[in-house]
Amino acid sequence: MAAGWEAWPGTTGSMAAPDNGGMAKETDEVDRIVEAWIAQRPDLDFSPLEVLSRVDRLSRHLDRARRDAFRRSNLEPWEWDVLSALRRAGEPFQLSPKQLLQQTLVSSGTMTNRIDRLVDRLLVRREADPGDGRSILVILTDDGKTRVDAAITRLVDAEAMLLATLARGDRERLAGLLRKLSLGFDA
Repeated sequence: MAAGWEAWPGTTGSMAAPDNGGMAKETDEVDRIVEAWIAQRPDLDFSPLEVLSRVDRLSRHLDRARRDAFRRSNLEPWEWDVLSALRRAGEPFQLSPKQLLQQTLVSSGTMTNRIDRLVDRLLVRREADPGDGRSILVILTDDGKTRVDAAITRLVDAEAMLLATLARGDRERLAGLLRKLSLGFDA
Protein backbone atom coordinates (compact mmCIF):
# COMPACT_ATOMS: atom_id res chain seq x y z
CA MET A 1 0.00 0.00 0.00
CA ALA A 2 1.32 3.44 -0.88
CA ALA A 3 2.41 5.54 2.08
CA GLY A 4 -0.08 8.21 3.02
CA TRP A 5 -3.08 6.55 1.39
CA GLU A 6 -3.78 3.85 3.95
CA ALA A 7 -5.47 6.43 6.19
CA TRP A 8 -8.08 7.32 3.56
CA PRO A 9 -11.20 5.16 3.51
CA GLY A 10 -12.07 3.59 0.21
CA THR A 11 -8.51 3.10 -0.98
CA THR A 12 -7.55 -0.44 -1.74
CA GLY A 13 -3.81 -0.09 -1.86
CA SER A 14 -1.81 -1.63 -4.67
CA MET A 15 -0.73 -5.01 -5.92
CA ALA A 16 2.25 -5.96 -8.03
CA ALA A 17 1.57 -6.98 -11.62
CA PRO A 18 4.02 -7.90 -14.36
CA ASP A 19 5.05 -5.01 -16.59
CA ASN A 20 6.19 -5.25 -20.20
CA GLY A 21 9.81 -5.19 -19.08
CA GLY A 22 9.31 -8.04 -16.61
CA MET A 23 9.45 -5.58 -13.70
CA ALA A 24 6.61 -5.28 -11.21
CA LYS A 25 4.42 -2.20 -11.30
CA GLU A 26 1.85 -1.07 -8.81
CA THR A 27 -1.76 -1.40 -9.85
CA ASP A 28 -4.91 0.10 -8.45
CA GLU A 29 -8.63 -0.49 -8.76
CA VAL A 30 -8.79 1.50 -12.01
CA ASP A 31 -6.17 -0.79 -13.54
CA ARG A 32 -8.30 -3.81 -12.60
CA ILE A 33 -11.47 -2.21 -14.03
CA VAL A 34 -9.74 -1.20 -17.27
CA GLU A 35 -8.17 -4.64 -17.61
CA ALA A 36 -11.60 -6.25 -17.27
CA TRP A 37 -13.06 -3.88 -19.88
CA ILE A 38 -10.19 -4.56 -22.28
CA ALA A 39 -10.91 -8.27 -21.98
CA GLN A 40 -14.57 -7.62 -22.82
CA ARG A 41 -14.13 -4.80 -25.36
CA PRO A 42 -10.63 -4.91 -26.89
CA ASP A 43 -11.91 -2.68 -29.71
CA LEU A 44 -12.05 0.42 -27.44
CA ASP A 45 -9.31 2.79 -26.26
CA PHE A 46 -9.59 2.91 -22.47
CA SER A 47 -6.84 5.51 -21.89
CA PRO A 48 -9.41 8.26 -21.07
CA LEU A 49 -10.91 5.98 -18.41
CA GLU A 50 -7.46 5.40 -16.93
CA VAL A 51 -7.02 9.14 -16.40
CA LEU A 52 -10.48 10.43 -15.58
CA SER A 53 -11.56 7.53 -13.36
CA ARG A 54 -8.54 8.26 -11.20
CA VAL A 55 -9.38 11.97 -11.16
CA ASP A 56 -12.92 11.05 -10.09
CA ARG A 57 -11.71 8.76 -7.30
CA LEU A 58 -9.20 11.33 -6.09
CA SER A 59 -11.95 13.95 -6.16
CA ARG A 60 -13.94 11.88 -3.68
CA HIS A 61 -10.97 11.73 -1.30
CA LEU A 62 -10.42 15.47 -1.70
CA ASP A 63 -14.10 16.20 -1.05
CA ARG A 64 -13.95 14.18 2.18
CA ALA A 65 -10.75 15.90 3.30
CA ARG A 66 -12.21 19.33 2.56
CA ARG A 67 -15.49 18.66 4.32
CA ASP A 68 -13.58 17.42 7.37
CA ALA A 69 -11.34 20.51 7.41
CA PHE A 70 -14.39 22.79 7.20
CA ARG A 71 -16.37 20.79 9.77
CA ARG A 72 -13.49 21.02 12.24
CA SER A 73 -13.65 24.81 11.82
CA ASN A 74 -17.44 24.75 12.28
CA LEU A 75 -18.07 25.78 8.67
CA GLU A 76 -20.19 24.39 5.86
CA PRO A 77 -18.58 24.19 2.40
CA TRP A 78 -20.78 27.03 1.09
CA GLU A 79 -19.75 29.18 4.07
CA TRP A 80 -16.13 28.45 3.25
CA ASP A 81 -16.66 29.66 -0.34
CA VAL A 82 -17.92 33.07 0.78
CA LEU A 83 -15.57 33.54 3.74
CA SER A 84 -12.50 32.47 1.78
CA ALA A 85 -13.35 34.92 -1.03
CA LEU A 86 -13.49 37.71 1.56
CA ARG A 87 -10.25 36.56 3.22
CA ARG A 88 -8.40 36.37 -0.10
CA ALA A 89 -9.48 39.94 -0.88
CA GLY A 90 -7.02 41.14 1.78
CA GLU A 91 -7.45 44.00 4.21
CA PRO A 92 -10.09 45.20 4.94
CA PHE A 93 -11.59 41.81 3.91
CA GLN A 94 -14.63 43.20 2.13
CA LEU A 95 -16.35 42.67 -1.20
CA SER A 96 -19.59 43.74 -2.79
CA PRO A 97 -22.27 41.08 -3.24
CA LYS A 98 -21.61 41.32 -7.00
CA GLN A 99 -17.92 40.55 -6.47
CA LEU A 100 -18.88 37.61 -4.25
CA LEU A 101 -21.21 36.35 -6.99
CA GLN A 102 -18.37 36.43 -9.51
CA GLN A 103 -16.07 34.47 -7.22
CA THR A 104 -18.54 31.85 -6.02
CA LEU A 105 -20.59 31.35 -9.20
CA VAL A 106 -24.00 31.21 -7.54
CA SER A 107 -27.21 33.10 -8.31
CA SER A 108 -27.94 36.46 -6.70
CA GLY A 109 -30.81 34.95 -4.68
CA THR A 110 -28.52 32.22 -3.37
CA MET A 111 -25.86 34.79 -2.48
CA THR A 112 -28.36 36.98 -0.62
CA ASN A 113 -29.46 33.93 1.38
CA ARG A 114 -25.86 32.99 2.14
CA ILE A 115 -24.96 36.48 3.27
CA ASP A 116 -28.06 36.59 5.51
CA ARG A 117 -27.10 33.31 7.13
CA LEU A 118 -23.47 34.38 7.62
CA VAL A 119 -24.65 37.66 9.18
CA ASP A 120 -26.87 35.63 11.56
CA ARG A 121 -23.80 33.57 12.56
CA LEU A 122 -21.78 36.78 13.07
CA LEU A 123 -19.18 35.65 10.51
CA VAL A 124 -19.77 38.67 8.24
CA ARG A 125 -21.50 42.02 8.51
CA ARG A 126 -23.06 44.36 5.99
CA GLU A 127 -22.14 48.01 5.76
CA ALA A 128 -23.07 50.77 3.35
CA ASP A 129 -20.46 51.28 0.66
CA PRO A 130 -18.91 54.70 1.36
CA GLY A 131 -18.12 55.08 -2.34
CA ASP A 132 -21.70 54.35 -3.43
CA GLY A 133 -24.52 55.00 -0.97
CA ARG A 134 -26.85 52.69 -2.89
CA SER A 135 -24.59 49.67 -2.47
CA ILE A 136 -23.44 47.54 0.44
CA LEU A 137 -20.21 45.79 1.30
CA VAL A 138 -19.92 42.40 2.95
CA ILE A 139 -17.15 42.46 5.54
CA LEU A 140 -15.46 39.52 7.24
CA THR A 141 -15.74 39.67 11.04
CA ASP A 142 -12.93 38.70 13.40
CA ASP A 143 -14.71 35.39 14.14
CA GLY A 144 -15.14 34.76 10.42
CA LYS A 145 -11.45 35.45 9.83
CA THR A 146 -10.43 33.14 12.68
CA ARG A 147 -12.56 30.31 11.30
CA VAL A 148 -11.48 30.70 7.69
CA ASP A 149 -7.81 30.87 8.74
CA ALA A 150 -8.20 27.68 10.79
CA ALA A 151 -10.00 25.98 7.90
CA ILE A 152 -7.33 26.87 5.32
CA THR A 153 -4.60 25.59 7.63
CA ARG A 154 -6.46 22.30 8.08
CA LEU A 155 -7.22 22.12 4.38
CA VAL A 156 -3.61 22.63 3.29
CA ASP A 157 -2.47 19.98 5.80
CA ALA A 158 -5.11 17.49 4.59
CA GLU A 159 -4.31 18.11 0.93
CA ALA A 160 -0.59 17.69 1.63
CA MET A 161 -1.40 14.27 3.10
CA LEU A 162 -3.31 13.35 -0.05
CA LEU A 163 -0.23 14.19 -2.12
CA ALA A 164 2.34 12.76 0.29
CA THR A 165 3.37 9.94 -2.07
CA LEU A 166 4.43 12.40 -4.77
CA ALA A 167 7.77 14.20 -4.84
CA ARG A 168 7.66 17.98 -5.34
CA GLY A 169 8.71 17.63 -8.99
CA ASP A 170 5.92 15.11 -9.60
CA ARG A 171 3.42 17.47 -7.96
CA GLU A 172 4.59 20.32 -10.18
CA ARG A 173 4.33 18.18 -13.34
CA LEU A 174 0.89 16.96 -12.33
CA ALA A 175 -0.27 20.51 -11.56
CA GLY A 176 0.99 21.62 -14.98
CA LEU A 177 -0.83 18.81 -16.77
CA LEU A 178 -4.05 19.44 -14.85
CA ARG A 179 -3.75 23.18 -15.58
CA LYS A 180 -3.35 22.42 -19.28
CA LEU A 181 -6.42 20.20 -19.19
CA SER A 182 -8.56 22.64 -17.20
CA LEU A 183 -7.69 25.61 -19.43
CA GLY A 184 -9.66 23.89 -22.17
CA PHE A 185 -12.76 24.01 -19.98
CA ASP A 186 -12.24 27.43 -18.42
CA ALA A 187 -11.91 29.27 -21.73
